[in-house]
Amino acid sequence: MKLGVIGGSGLYSIEGLQIKEKIPLQTPFGKPSDAYLSGSIAGLEVVFLPRHGEGHTISPSEINHRANIYGMKKLGVTHILSFSAVGSLQGHFPPKDIVIIDQYFDRTKQSENHTFFRNGIAAHIPFGDPICPEFKNLIFKEAQKAVAAIYGTGEGKPKAVNGGTYVNMEGPAFSTKAESKYYKACGFDLIGMTSLAEAKLSREAEICYSAVAMVTDFDCWHSDHDSVTVDMVVETMKSNIRTAKEILSNAVKVFKTLTRNCPCPHALKGAIMTSKDKITPEIKSRLDIIAGKYF
Repeated sequence: MKLGVIGGSGLYSIEGLQIKEKIPLQTPFGKPSDAYLSGSIAGLEVVFLPRHGEGHTISPSEINHRANIYGMKKLGVTHILSFSAVGSLQGHFPPKDIVIIDQYFDRTKQSENHTFFRNGIAAHIPFGDPICPEFKNLIFKEAQKAVAAIYGTGEGKPKAVNGGTYVNMEGPAFSTKAESKYYKACGFDLIGMTSLAEAKLSREAEICYSAVAMVTDFDCWHSDHDSVTVDMVVETMKSNIRTAKEILSNAVKVFKTLTRNCPCPHALKGAIMTSKDKITPEIKSRLDIIAGKYF
């Protein structure tokens, strides 16, 4: 098994990663966000990719998620651990909390770019449970340890939570108050701009995926939101980055204990609807890394 890591806002590198190779890739779906950093942490092989590119040059709506996940698959990654900054839609998830996502609500406008199966081939993956359960539970345990080690435990301390619903909006602008209050009233927990596409494409690529959502602020539904300054959000983000690195450090130590008894490695079994005699050589070439074993 091989671990892939996708870093979000502020997480553009990994401490302790002994880089063996910087790998620029071209894919049938275009160019990934940046070159992949291939190396090891404590003896575990790891591939790292900054979602927004080094120096944060790529807007959320410009991210080529298909190329990013295709590249991970090409490099032999079996599990992707994703980190992203999010806004909170509920009072019980204050800034600095860490939520291990288990559900999504899609508010994007680019769903055609969130699948490998277009242009002559169709497939329908199961997505009722969009996150790998085995991987998620492992990451939650390590997140609990990380948060407790940094902040301590008890009332009012930041916490790690196993499960939460992530609203994936389009961006790059944040929500209006009307939108934010609507999502809150629906009972959704967090809001962000990037994770859903990664989860969908990872499932199609039969890669186990787990998302760590790091709360930076309350979304604009909160009555005190206007008193939150950019400096406060940046300071929270710095704390969250420290937590993210601690979670990753913990996860690396126990990653090899995973057994991969989850359904992720077989997600495409029975999902491809296109008749085999209609799958052209061009399609086979384009999707060989993703679905070649089913052709």
